[in-house]
Amino acid sequence: MKTARLFLCFVTFLGVTAPENPADAEELVRFESVPVKLSPFRIRKARELGEILPQPQGTPLLGYLSRPPGDGPFPAIVVMHGCDHLRSSVRELWPKRLVSWGYAVLVVDSFTTRNVKDPCRSHVPDRAFDAYGALDFLSQSGFVDVERVALMGFSAGGTTTLDATKTGGFEQLVERKFRAAIAYYPACDADRGDATVPSLILIGERDNWSRPERCQKRLARLSGDGPPIELNIYKGTYHGFDAPEFAMGKRVLGHIEKYDRDGAGKSIRAVYTFLRKHLGK
Repeated sequence: MKTARLFLCFVTFLGVTAPENPADAEELVRFESVPVKLSPFRIRKARELGEILPQPQGTPLLGYLSRPPGDGPFPAIVVMHGCDHLRSSVRELWPKRLVSWGYAVLVVDSFTTRNVKDPCRSHVPDRAFDAYGALDFLSQSGFVDVERVALMGFSAGGTTTLDATKTGGFEQLVERKFRAAIAYYPACDADRGDATVPSLILIGERDNWSRPERCQKRLARLSGDGPPIELNIYKGTYHGFDAPEFAMGKRVLGHIEKYDRDGAGKSIRAVYTFLRKHLGK
């Protein structure tokens, strides 16, 4: 009995909805990425690199929408998956957690409609426009407070999150803006520059795929005039440290992905605090 009580307390603390009190069921939705204007140079370079070109009229996309009970309007999170596509922690665990905190959640599926066969070796360009397409979709829902929407991404989706919210990047091409950004183990670019919104980067000390020192270099080069970027480096952890499906460890293209309960718990608390600060309840 004591063990059961401790387990329930731990689940509640991490914000995971217990089975007997489930969040509202997810809904499959369809929307489009924001249309991309392609220059002849951009088209030529994409073909040289073998990239999958975005569709100028907007790429049809799928998404998985979850929401808290009630009418709202709710703050919301747009979630971008990594190259491993819709793993269970991104598709199920994080949405349940975020919904239990009071946020509507839209998980964007960037690969299915593009028929991407080998996503960790293929480069899908301009996924930032998928994120802004999701933001436009949520703005028309009627139950989302469009002034309080954050972008959250994992691995390649975390990199997309940083690209979508950097000064002088995709953000200047769209009307609606995100309020905050959260990136789990992204590939930081030291020359990415300032962010347009408050940002939280969470990364493992031993990550040899998304190396933490690159994120440190980016922060060292900030102008000091932009919104704050918080970098949390979790000691002893690897890529995918928040994902319980990697409890036994996994190698992908020579890189280690491994769950770390302590690092996961600390990062979840950091995300909760960050969202409460920048989106409210």
